[in-house]
Amino acid sequence: MPVTFHIPGGLREFTEGRHSVVIEHSPATLGEALSLLWNLYPGVRSRMATEQGEIREHINIFIGDENMRYTGGLASPLPAPSEISIVPAISGG
Repeated sequence: MPVTFHIPGGLREFTEGRHSVVIEHSPATLGEALSLLWNLYPGVRSRMATEQGEIREHINIFIGDENMRYTGGLASPLPAPSEISIVPAISGG
């Protein structure tokens, strides 16, 4: 089953302007899905992950309505089909 990533405006320059990216494979975990996304669009990886492969603190990733930080991180299982939203933290002053 496909996985759909919803891409925020700040990352669209790295996904050829796409607001969503559909991965036709059936990844079992969030980490596998992100690897597939990063293989298609390598520029996205450095904006989302550290050199150690951890998701940056200011990036929130939701599988459906659930924040991945509370469902197992990169090992979070993906139901079929899945919608994954990448949400950068917003700050202001």
